[in-house]
Order: sequence, then C-alpha cells, then structure tokens
Amino acid sequence: MARGIRPVLDTKEMDRALTRMAHEIVEQNKGVKNLALIGIRTGGVPLAERIQQRIAAIEGTMLPAGILDITLYRDDWSKRSQHPIVRKTEIPFSVDDQNIILVDDVLYTGRTVRAALDAITDLGRPKKIQLAVLVDRGMRELPIQPDYVGLALQTSAGEHVNVYLNELDGRDVVVVEQKQA
Repeated sequence: MARGIRPVLDTKEMDRALTRMAHEIVEQNKGVKNLALIGIRTGGVPLAERIQQRIAAIEGTMLPAGILDITLYRDDWSKRSQHPIVRKTEIPFSVDDQNIILVDDVLYTGRTVRAALDAITDLGRPKKIQLAVLVDRGMRELPIQPDYVGLALQTSAGEHVNVYLNELDGRDVVVVEQKQA
C-alpha cells in the first residue's frame, strides 16, 4: 500500500462483519416479517445486496431490496457540483408500514443519512427505519447513530475512509488515507 494508506478491513474481515450484521438484523427484528433493505447509492447498494443474500441463507427468505439516490436531498449538493449527477431511485415496493434497514458504506457526519431519511419519508411512512453501516468513523455533525455496524473506527478530520467493493472496484478492502493538504 502507498504511504499514508492503512488497510482496516480485508475481504475475509468484511465478509465476517456483513454476516454478523445480517444475524443481528434478523435477531433484533425477531425474524424478517415486514423487513426490507434499501441501499444508499453508491456504496450502500452492493452492501445491501450482500446482506440480503446472507439473510436469505439464514432465514430462507429473500427480502425486498431497493436503491436510493439522495443527490438532491443533500444539504451540500451545490457545494459539491454545479450540475449534480442524479441517478434513479429504484424501490419496487411500498415503504409504508415496513421496517426499513437503510444501508450505507461509511457513516461520518450523518448528513448522508439525514438526506436518505428525507428521501424515504417522501416515498411513504415506514413503521421503523434502522441504519446499517459497514464503517462508523465517528465525528458526527448530526445526532444520528447506526443500529448495525461492521467496524467502529476512530479517525481524525485529516483522514478519509475509502470502501472498495468488488462489485464497483474489483476488490474488497477498506482503507484509511491521509487527506491531501
């Protein structure tokens, strides 16, 4: 690895964390009745699909799953780009009265999750929304806490957590990198 890059989860550790999270989701929800997964674009989508597969192996039931694009719900989209790239939200089921597991790769400030909550509630009224993240790096700006965590990691403001997923990047690894000055 290049200087200033520290691996924190490899393929095997990521697999183990997602399996544990799937078991915790089933246990905390007392099964899978009225349960659905929604992955936040981009990194949350393959993670939601992996959790969906693990829950199917545990319970013998394939949970409904969807994809949520939060681009226009972000409170910082105008700072990120003059022309944001908006992708399609694909949720092929009603969120009304469902227990939604919202899935993302990294939880940091909480702003992405806040945007996702706004987007989901625009689609309907879930019974409950829970949050599953592969990495919780702390340093929240909003009072948002995950229900299911693969790895809790203390980081500094000068670091960035990158999650590389096989489906998107051709490899599974989580690394912490020093931000460029």
